[in-house]
Parts: sequence; C-alpha cells; structure tokens
Amino acid sequence: MALIQSTLIWVVYAIVVVLVVAISSIFVYLYQASNERSAIVTIVSIFTLTSLLATVLLLPVDVALVSSTTSSKHGTRKDWATQNEVDSIKLTLRIVYYTLFSLDALLCLLLVPFTYFWHEEYDEVASEEGQQTIGSRFWGAFKYTIAFIALVIILFLVGFFVPIAKDRKGAHYDLDFFKHILEDENHGERALTFALGLLISIGTLIYALYTAAGFALLPVALIKSAPAISAPTLSANTASELEQNRERQRQLEMRNEGREDGLPAKDRRELDALVREERTLVRRERLAAEASGEGHGWLLRAWTKTEAVFRPLKLLGGILLMLVAIFVWVCMLITFIDKAKNSICKSHCGYVLGHNKIFNPMNWIFVKSAKIFPIDYVIFLLLVLFFFFSSVVGIASIGIRFLWLKIFQIRKGHTSPQALLLATILLTLMALAIQYSVAMLVAPQYAHYGPQTFCDRPLRHPDDQPDCTNHTKAIKPCSEVSTSQAAANVCTASVLSTFIDSMTINFSFFGDVTFWAQIAFLAIYFIVFLLSLFRTPKLDAYQLDQDLEEDEEEGLLASTGRRFGATWQDITGKARKSTGGAVRGRESIDRDEEE
Repeated sequence: MALIQSTLIWVVYAIVVVLVVAISSIFVYLYQASNERSAIVTIVSIFTLTSLLATVLLLPVDVALVSSTTSSKHGTRKDWATQNEVDSIKLTLRIVYYTLFSLDALLCLLLVPFTYFWHEEYDEVASEEGQQTIGSRFWGAFKYTIAFIALVIILFLVGFFVPIAKDRKGAHYDLDFFKHILEDENHGERALTFALGLLISIGTLIYALYTAAGFALLPVALIKSAPAISAPTLSANTASELEQNRERQRQLEMRNEGREDGLPAKDRRELDALVREERTLVRRERLAAEASGEGHGWLLRAWTKTEAVFRPLKLLGGILLMLVAIFVWVCMLITFIDKAKNSICKSHCGYVLGHNKIFNPMNWIFVKSAKIFPIDYVIFLLLVLFFFFSSVVGIASIGIRFLWLKIFQIRKGHTSPQALLLATILLTLMALAIQYSVAMLVAPQYAHYGPQTFCDRPLRHPDDQPDCTNHTKAIKPCSEVSTSQAAANVCTASVLSTFIDSMTINFSFFGDVTFWAQIAFLAIYFIVFLLSLFRTPKLDAYQLDQDLEEDEEEGLLASTGRRFGATWQDITGKARKSTGGAVRGRESIDRDEEE
C-alpha cells in the first residue's frame, strides 16, 4: 500500500512536470521575436523555466510523502512507517531537491550567461565569409563566462568555510526540531545552502518589485483589457483612411506643382495636417497588424484567436484573480505579523514561528485539502502559476532596467533573445523567492508538516504508540515547538522546510533579508493596486498610440454591441464593412481646412 501511494504521488508530479514543459514552451514561443529566433536560446530558456517551476512544485510532493507516514485521524504513525522507511523517503526527497537546486544555480549562473554571450558573439558577415568558426565563437563566449565560473567557485568555497551562527544559547535550540536541523549538517550541504541562500535573498529583492507589481496589475489588466478593439476592423478602416489621405496629398502637390512661391498658406496647413494624420494612421495600421498576429508564427496567431474566443471571460477572470490576490495578500500579512510578534527566536533563526497563533485561512485550506491528495496539489499549482505569471507581467510592465535606465522591453512576439535570457534569469531568482514566500508566509504550517498530527498522551514505553481513541482532544497538529516524546516519534518535517530553516538558522542575515523583504512586497502590491484601480495599466509602451488614437479606441469600446462584434471579427479574421472611419477622417481634415 505504501509503495502504491508513493508511486501515485510521483506519477502526479511527473504529469505536472510535463504540463510545466508545455507552459514554458508556450511562454518562450509567444514572447520571442519571430525574426530573431535562436534554437539554443529557445532550448536553454525552456529548460531553465521547466527546472525552476519543477523545483517550486515539488513542495506538495514533499508534504504528501512525509504526511503519508502518519494517520491524521489517530495521530500515530502507520504500521509500515518505520524509522528506516521515513529516512528513506526523506533521503529520496533530499536528493531530488539538491539536484534541482544545484541545477537551478548552475543554469542561472553559468549556462544562461554562456548562452547570452554565445548569441552576442555571432557575426553574420564573418560567419558567411568563413572567418568565424564554432570554436572561435565558443571561446569568445567562454572568455566572458569565466567570471561567472569564478563566482560559482567563490560562492561554494565561502559557503564551505564560512562560520555559521554561533548564538545558539536560546532555549529554542533545545527543541527536537532545531536539534535535527543542526545534527544533519555537513560542509557540502552548508555550501549549497549558502549559495542558494544568497540567490534566494537576491531573488526576494527582485520579487518584491516585479512580482508585487504584477500581482496587482495582472487582474486589473484582465478587467480593463476585456473590451479590446477588433483588429480586422481597425486594419480595414485604417487602410481606407490612409489611401484617401495619400490621394489628397497627391492632389495638393499636383495642384501646386510648378508654383514658384510655394504652397499657399491654406494648402500648407492642410498638407501639414494630412502628414500628421498619415503618421498616426501608419502607426495604427502597424498596431492592428501586430494585434492580429500578422507576420508571426502559427502559435502566436492561434494564441490571438484563443484570446478573442475567451475575451468575454476576461472580466470575470480578472475579478476572480483580484479577489484571490487580495485574499493571498491578507494571508501573507497575517503570517508576517504573527511571525514578527510571536516568533520563538526572532532574527536569530529567520523568524521561525513554531505554531500559528493567528488564524491563517490559506494555511487552513492547504492543511485540510492535503488530507485528500492531489486536491492540495491542484490549489498549489494554480497559486504558483499565478505568482509566476504575475512575475512575467511585472517584467513586461517595468522592463529590464539598470536603476532608472530601461535596457530591454519584454513584449509578446517582440522579445529579443538577449532580453529573453535576462528575463529567464530574473524569473529563476524570483521563482526561488516565490518558493520561500509560499512555504514561509502563505502556508507555513502546511509547508512544514502538512496535515500531520500526534496523540499527546503519556507513553508507557518510549517505543509505544499512544492511543487517543477515547481522547480525541489530545490529538494535536504537529509543530516546531512540540516537546513531547510522542511528537518526536510521529512528526516528520518536510525536506524543504528543513532546508529553508537550516539556511535562516546558520546564516541569519539571509533570514532577515528574506523575511523583511516581504513587507516591501506587501507595500508595493498595495500601492500599485490602488493606482491601477484609477489608471489603466500600460503593459506595453510600444503598443500605445498617440492620445488621439487612444480617445478614438475609447469611443469604440464604449458600445457593448461593438465589443462583442469585435470579438467575433477577431475570431473569424474578417472585418465588418464600414465607412465610418473614413468619414471621421475626412471630417477632421475639413475642420483643419476651416481653421
């Protein structure tokens, strides 16, 4: 029975990984510029995103496996769950975690930078003339990657030799939870813990900016972008107006051809107005072509059609996501206050709470759903994807910047390979921060022990199982501060929680940074959320037209009938015949003539 249960848990994880591969592939293909695609950049980006999401989504498997050793109803270990079996489960999970963590670190610090320099080294002219070989290109990229190799070596050496926290005189260090963490240490694991602690701390600072902004903008963007204008109609009307505009310009130029004193003042004003209108129409024509997927691959065009089909559901989905975001934000704030006020060791151990003293509804939902696997996994998957896509929206909104200077812009179908690789690095760092936030703030009790309970009754012999059949009130949830021998015999902390707590106990600086950065996340979300309610989010500055065009679109969007008509036209790809746009264009020119 135990083998069947553990096998089913790993099968669910394998299915989720396959889903993650599909999500990563769709993300890369949608955002990468179609005319600048690079096979190695595409493969590395997909592989890196898959690895980081697979790491984050391992937590429910971790919780399910360690929780499968106990009976939550009776607060005892199952008959087959001997200490050797429990240790074997933890060893397997530790190997998988350390493999994924090491892979994430190497991808983020070595492979992605090397791929970036490999792409930068490419010289099309030199390659065609035979002056650039694969070897010379490899050496050119490797030269710049040497600095990152040195950084990785330094990080592991520092982690191997750096002294750990010495202040271990508090009473909390006598608890079994802390004893197990400190006894299981070795120099190799400590080096990996230090390196990942540094990456998680850096990622948390980035996460506090990008993910917080995206967490607020994503639901509001869905709500406010629901009534999008029909791209085929806009394209058809714009083409008609542009043709009339250029015809009128030719008439003016031909009528005044050969005049020595140039154009009359009236004709000059009209020609200037026509030129300005032409520039606006050209921009509008380009935006309409981009919105309909013209010039892009089949995947982007299919995505455009799918967006049009589900456009009426964007409003409902946006409202639902907004409620979820507010709910998660409140739960995180509750845990933050609880940890800051009631932590058993404060900054000395990264604000380990020990036991939730303030009710956290999200934590309660996870603990209850974990009793029936994989319900908790489905909820966890949706939550992580919400955080992930919020990070993507945050990067797209803010752009990749150095201080106030924007280096790259992330745009659907227009992201350069260099920008995609840098975005992949940022997402890797933010994914590590998301893992910390979900495990330590969103659902800390779930992340540590899941639904595990123990029977808090005295034992006649140390190896006996207590009996709570007639004492159901003595069945208590496992926690870090449980001191009874029954809890030590039954409760098994998840491998991820042990890893994070080990990081914050040994290197308290990382614990302080990752914990207090959460208040920055909460504050930035709150500010951006309030601002976004009164201002339409501009997720892509390059896709915005001038104020005149925006006013025209707002006029078009004001009609409910036109909203659903635009949706149907985007699905079919056919424009409804209309001359209203051309008439409006002529009216604007006539007004300029009268002035």
